[in-house]
Amino acid sequence: MTYATDALYDEVAYIAYHFHWGMDPILDLEHPERRRYVDQIARLNRQASGGR
Repeated sequence: MTYATDALYDEVAYIAYHFHWGMDPILDLEHPERRRYVDQIARLNRQASGGR
């Protein structure tokens, strides 16, 4: 099974935007690890905005 291209680009853009990482290091992450970073960034953003 392959991961949807649009979803992969969304994850890469999200992590790159928030962590200022380049594309290659993000693509080197395994999918579960990349998803964990996406989830963690989202959690931190919710906390920073007061839980909204």
